[in-house]
Amino acid sequence: MAEINPAIVKALREKTNAGMMDCKRALTEAGGDIEKAEALLRQKGIASAGKKASRHAKEGSVVSFIQPSGKVGVLVEINCETDFVAKNDIFTKFVKEITEEIAASKADSVESLLEAPTSSGMLFKDSIAATIAALGENIVIRRFARFQLDGGLIASYIHLQGKVGVLVEIACGSEATTKSESFREFVKDITLQIAAAHPTCVSRDQVDPALVASEREIYKAQVAGKPDNIVEKIVDGKMDKFYSTACLLEQACIKNPDITVKDLVAAKEKELSDKITINKFVRYGLGEESGEAPPEEAV
Repeated sequence: MAEINPAIVKALREKTNAGMMDCKRALTEAGGDIEKAEALLRQKGIASAGKKASRHAKEGSVVSFIQPSGKVGVLVEINCETDFVAKNDIFTKFVKEITEEIAASKADSVESLLEAPTSSGMLFKDSIAATIAALGENIVIRRFARFQLDGGLIASYIHLQGKVGVLVEIACGSEATTKSESFREFVKDITLQIAAAHPTCVSRDQVDPALVASEREIYKAQVAGKPDNIVEKIVDGKMDKFYSTACLLEQACIKNPDITVKDLVAAKEKELSDKITINKFVRYGLGEESGEAPPEEAV
């Protein structure tokens, strides 16, 4: 086997813009022949990928995949550079396949996912590189969430053709409940609620204490000068309003604003004679920055 020295790896990397380890593997496979190694990288779509990796990608799609059991599901945001490519058959096929692969993967971050193998044995990063080469645009798996549970259902909702996506995990005590049409309709309603009303957490106890303290100080400043007992009552009222926006269980139902989501859960528990718990959820808006307010969209 030919010895692969750092100088040859560096030369191939500069020639192709491929990653160092990709260059080393190609050179090893090519027996140290730099031209053959370059050809191998081109065949895999890696040689041209590096040149596009720095381009900004905010188009693309938010997609989901729920395994048939309903016990494992993922929500993924995959970005490309233009809306034109986002609608391309190659991109949409890649998105579907890679999302199913992510559901089967045990990776817990984008970084670990990229170094993990797909079911074909190809690394995720190499699969992405090949698609970059085919489409001529940078492609990025920006983020993903993977839920798994035993008793209950995982469900998703994709809105505006991939501009908004929701993944939710809802537990129950009986497997029979998960097969109930009423329960499944309830789960669907919760995904719609999250997409439309954009809560940030399930309940009050999940709100960051620092945020709660900050909000209280802001509200106190707004009513400064009033008697202390009046100030506390006003601040408490404003905090209740804050929670009714931020916390899913305290939001008014979009289908029936006369009741809260908490009321809806209680009614469904009574109907099905089972304990129902909304464990967690994620909501992705395509291209949104961290902490960015969501667009005002009707669902």
